[in-house]
Amino acid sequence: MANVEHGGPMSGPVGGPVGTATGRVSAVRVGLWLIAAVLAVRQLVVVLSTPRGERLTDLETWIGPEGVLHVKGSLYDAPDLFTGTPFAGLVLKPLSRAAEQALGWGWTFGSLALVVALGLVAARALPQPVARRTSLFAAPVAISLLMLSLPVRNAFTLGQTSILPVLLVLLGCFAVRGEKSSGVLVGVAAALQPTVLLFAPLLWFTGRRRAAISTGVTFVAATGLAWAAMPHDSWTYWVHHMAGAGLATDPAANANQSLHGMLLRFGLEGPGEKALFLALGAGVTVLGLRRAVRYARDGQLLLAVAVTGCVAVAVSPTTWQHQLLWVLLAVVGRVGKRASDRYMWPVLVILALTLPSKMMLPNMPSLEPLRDNVVLIAALAAACAVPFLSRESPLYQAPIPTDYAAPVPARWKWVPLVPVWRRVLTRPNLILELLLIRVGYSAYQQVRLAATGGTISGGRVTAEHHGAQIHSIEKFLHIDIEHWVNHGVVHHATWLKDFFNFYYTSFHFVVPLSLLALMYVRRPAEYRWARSALGFATLLALIGFWAYPLAPPRLMPGLGFIDTVHGVQDFSKPNYGTLTQLTNQYAAMPSLHFGWSLWCGIVIIVLARRKWVKALGLIHPLCTVSAIVGTGNHWILDAAGGAAVVSLGFFLTYVLQGPRVRTAAVPVRPGGDDEAAHSDQTVLPTAKG
Repeated sequence: MANVEHGGPMSGPVGGPVGTATGRVSAVRVGLWLIAAVLAVRQLVVVLSTPRGERLTDLETWIGPEGVLHVKGSLYDAPDLFTGTPFAGLVLKPLSRAAEQALGWGWTFGSLALVVALGLVAARALPQPVARRTSLFAAPVAISLLMLSLPVRNAFTLGQTSILPVLLVLLGCFAVRGEKSSGVLVGVAAALQPTVLLFAPLLWFTGRRRAAISTGVTFVAATGLAWAAMPHDSWTYWVHHMAGAGLATDPAANANQSLHGMLLRFGLEGPGEKALFLALGAGVTVLGLRRAVRYARDGQLLLAVAVTGCVAVAVSPTTWQHQLLWVLLAVVGRVGKRASDRYMWPVLVILALTLPSKMMLPNMPSLEPLRDNVVLIAALAAACAVPFLSRESPLYQAPIPTDYAAPVPARWKWVPLVPVWRRVLTRPNLILELLLIRVGYSAYQQVRLAATGGTISGGRVTAEHHGAQIHSIEKFLHIDIEHWVNHGVVHHATWLKDFFNFYYTSFHFVVPLSLLALMYVRRPAEYRWARSALGFATLLALIGFWAYPLAPPRLMPGLGFIDTVHGVQDFSKPNYGTLTQLTNQYAAMPSLHFGWSLWCGIVIIVLARRKWVKALGLIHPLCTVSAIVGTGNHWILDAAGGAAVVSLGFFLTYVLQGPRVRTAAVPVRPGGDDEAAHSDQTVLPTAKG
């Protein structure tokens, strides 16, 4: 590939376009390596700065008073400490002595070296052909993703060795020469983690039969060696606990992302659950291995390894978080016909392996089966369902391109600041959009909750001080109408109080989400423009919550405001009875209640064609500002702050992307071609922002 990329008619002087492009690629590559280094250092700092009794808790399995190093009886006398194979106890026992002497330092840096090696091997194993830029960027990106993933972070924090079997398999499949050597490495990995033995059928059915035989022989030899050295332990593990199946303290815990754990969480127990687990496991094994063999024969051996690893994740009796790295390798599979869909599967896998499941799915009882088994579902999808593209498919290298709008002249020559961020006309991938909204809102909740100004009492004092500042400014400007409006609504217009309470609690989410859904279906190009502006506005609001915690009028003691939504507040309590783990009551400036409603109004006024619809867009923010003031939940200046962040959101969208591209709906003729059915818009360039 290097011979194709270098030289030829595309080459030029160092200072020419090709030299400039090469310099940019080098700069990006250096930046990616710096990011990987920062993530690695951060992980080391997190582990080594944790108090001795709280870090590397699973390392006590090896170096604790009753760990492998000191145990006199069976390794499994205390099932909550050691769950590995007897061979693991035999081989890793010398390493535990070094770990004890180094107090975890050697263990931590050794794990870091394993992660780096794993990233390098995975980058070299990408299915061919690989673009030159991809090959340059693959290694640092792979290492960064590994460092961010929950399995690696969990292995670092607990002091686990689960990275080693994955690395041994990758080395056996991609790094060493000779089938016997390859089989030896895979066999050792299987001796450490028995479900890795599933790679033997993969090797056999892809023509590497010597490697498959070597894998089996090595596994039997390693297990036999451990049996000879520790017969009682081997009997306990392989016979009494059925290959370690009964060693887990709580196999029904959410951390056990296997079919067995899922069935236990569903409430199934006893022989019926075991029979169902064995039946499902057999089905997943057969289907998954058949798919893995097909992808290996197609030249996508890394994907085949990932699929086989996902099968091992699903069919193992216990698969803890630190053993889920196989699922992350499945990002190499390509899915989707359109270029815009190509990122869906990698994003899904990366989010599932890097974020807590509660950030991906709302905390609703109806979604618990999905939320508690997110990684398992991803593993099952990779093993049995996801239609990965074949390298022989013309869409593998050349998916259907994305439709971009022609550039629109801007008021300033320096706009857009990010020319590559072009206006896309086609509808974005729905799954990615839903994930973006959910993860974004979850991050918004976390930051909003964290922005309390310190402890509860400290946040209260600071927020009340800022509230007094806002009240003083409003009195100076003669706009302090909150008390008058609040009491007028409560004492003289009960029906208006009920209306404002309903409007405040209901329309804040319903209207923006409905508008986004309507634009997604009817006006995709405008959807992207409006969504970007809303995202920028919300991000700026989070900065405001963090920098300026503010008590709303209803939480200001001595001013006499009436909380019409939450009821009477007990000001004698440190948290007023309202500052809970679910929300930050001091996130009042700027008001996103008004900001989001103003965003809705602007979008409706800009996009609507009928005057009465534009009038509705004007009425919504007017009703919202009346509701937030009448219920005592915001100051007038909070609404001004909300208007400011929304204005800045639209301005940033304009500056970074350029002017909005106006589009008009085009009727689709019945029986028309796929392209006409795919795009329901025509572009009418305009200079309006």
